Amino acid sequence: MPKPSTAYRCETCGAQAPRWSGRCPDCGAWNTLTEIARGSKIRTGRAGADLRSDSAPSRLLTLSEVEGDREERHSTGLGELDRVLGGGFVPGSVVLVGGDPGIGKSTLLLQAGAHLARGEPVIYVSGEESPLQVASRSRRLGLACENLSLLAETHLETIIPLIRKARPRMVVIDSIQTVYSDLVESAPGSVTQLRESTAALVRLAKTTGSALFIIGHVTKEGAIAGPRVLEHLVDTVLYFENDLGSRYRIVRSVKNRYGAANETGIFIMTENGLREVRNPSAIFLSSRLEGVSGSAITVMREGSRPMLVEVQALVDEAQSMPPRRITVGTDPPRLALLLAIFNRHSGQSVAGRDVFVNVVGGLRINETAVDLPVLLAVWSNLTDRPLPHDLIAFGEVGLSGEIRPVFGGEERLRESVKHGFTKALVPRGNVSRQERKEAGDLRIVNRLDECFLAVESWLASG
Repeated sequence: MPKPSTAYRCETCGAQAPRWSGRCPDCGAWNTLTEIARGSKIRTGRAGADLRSDSAPSRLLTLSEVEGDREERHSTGLGELDRVLGGGFVPGSVVLVGGDPGIGKSTLLLQAGAHLARGEPVIYVSGEESPLQVASRSRRLGLACENLSLLAETHLETIIPLIRKARPRMVVIDSIQTVYSDLVESAPGSVTQLRESTAALVRLAKTTGSALFIIGHVTKEGAIAGPRVLEHLVDTVLYFENDLGSRYRIVRSVKNRYGAANETGIFIMTENGLREVRNPSAIFLSSRLEGVSGSAITVMREGSRPMLVEVQALVDEAQSMPPRRITVGTDPPRLALLLAIFNRHSGQSVAGRDVFVNVVGGLRINETAVDLPVLLAVWSNLTDRPLPHDLIAFGEVGLSGEIRPVFGGEERLRESVKHGFTKALVPRGNVSRQERKEAGDLRIVNRLDECFLAVESWLASG
């Protein structure tokens, strides 16, 4: 019997190749080509006709004919989730939620669905858990789910008619990797099944007006499993993030057609499910010890939200050569650059010493505003002199030792004043006259050495 002809498909971009190679010729990804039958086809004509059966005939429109000033919004009942979505979800929108296994994706959407089901129809499609498992979780979380409809199904041609008939306000698909269509000749979870199933569900959401929340697994690299086209098909992409051993969960929007990208919502995992953290600054500073050297407070920005966080530094005699430069929560290469600036412009030196920097709470700061507090924490630990407990600092440090302004300086100052910080080191250009009157003892600094002189004057005055 002749050997059946085969081809290879990339799991990342979906491109086909006649023979296997280590690298995809289209997207350049390594070790992503998997063997498929060359004759496999996707029969989309019948599915496409079914999904568009109740849509209006296509015609050209002018922008003046489109009615309405803005999109209608509906609350999920979770303020932090609404914040990430841009104020709530839009009818007909499609939201892709990704995250590590066990991080709380299903719990979050079950809580949101249970709240919305009090007044609107909601369908929860479970492809990974049985109805008993979902019901047990809802009872453990204390959710009132009498009006939430549960569907334990993975067959796409069964799911679509039920959703079309019920016309729910919200649909949760848990998870897209388990859904399959008879019109695609490949296994559930494959690239083709993911792409075609998601495309069919997107068309369904647009024609029925039901908001669709799709849960997706992630790869070892932290990206949503499946082709990147999956993220291009949906309106919003949310990622669940946390550090191992941390109770905090951060929901971050990396794409949002109805709101700002890179917005964040913060939750804390409890026995009763995910609880919103409405004042993250107070949470992250609650365990701070006063009178300890090597600690500095700064204001970071997560999306449009300013948050106070603690930056710690430890300087010790090097245990090996070359000395170690380790940072958790900030950019490692930038730490080496900042220490070189510190050696040149502070009058101190960390040559021959190990330097460790950590952002408390498992957060990651990807902005240059953390430059100044990092160097203040290093100076404090190196000299064994604790910084004033009510001092706030932020600013970018240049190679010549200058302190440069950063985005959102006035919002950062207002957040620090709200939490009782009366002293501040701020770059010129980051503060208005009104902020100077309200911020207490505020020092405008132009160079790094001025920062250390200001701190010494505060310490000398008690």
